[in-house]
Amino acid sequence: MGNTQDFLRMLAEEGNWAPAYTPAAMALSLLLAFVLGQFLAWIYVRTHSGLSYSRTFTQSLVLMNMVVALVMFVIGNSIVTAFGLIGALAIIRFRNVLKDTRDTVFVFFTLVLGMACGSQRYLAAILGTVFLATAVVYLHFTKFGSLSSYDGHLNCRLGRDNREKADTDLLSVIKTHCQSSRRVSVREAQDGSEYVFQVRLRDPSRSGEFLDALYQLAGIGEVGLILRDEHSEI
Repeated sequence: MGNTQDFLRMLAEEGNWAPAYTPAAMALSLLLAFVLGQFLAWIYVRTHSGLSYSRTFTQSLVLMNMVVALVMFVIGNSIVTAFGLIGALAIIRFRNVLKDTRDTVFVFFTLVLGMACGSQRYLAAILGTVFLATAVVYLHFTKFGSLSSYDGHLNCRLGRDNREKADTDLLSVIKTHCQSSRRVSVREAQDGSEYVFQVRLRDPSRSGEFLDALYQLAGIGEVGLILRDEHSEI
């Protein structure tokens, strides 16, 4: 109970006291770095999109947070130790190239978070993690930065016979399975016409049912549906 009260008092009076470099304080800092690092890594995994996912990178977010917190304890108030660690770290060369700028943001925040935990600025570490996690989740679910509001392209070939009815039936099926659509182009040929639509499906996982409904229409020939990847624009 006493330790809990001391921790809460420490949060309330943060900035007005000098950090204590004791074994108990180090254990608390490393534990908080471990917990917040796992939470940050979990947010990264849940909001990750693309082909550059790495399990080792996700684990490194947790471990790097703890390492930086430990480095802050090793440095303490010693300027000599700080310059010594800078020289030692300069010898190490990291050859791993981050392919995603978003990964760089997580690495940089992990370093800052480790520094906050190691310098015993626990309130800054907790609030910073909460605010960053909220921003990441918001950007992920709102698809902020996406240039297109459509899922992909639909190509349909219509024959010459019963052209008007085929057009009506085609638009009806698209309206049933899509939230929105926009006809991009029409190419006329001797054997019929080819339509290209931009479509946003009501349920992308049921795209097969959408294609089956199109194939069942009279006058519809070749049908193709190209869905875009989450991290690319078409």
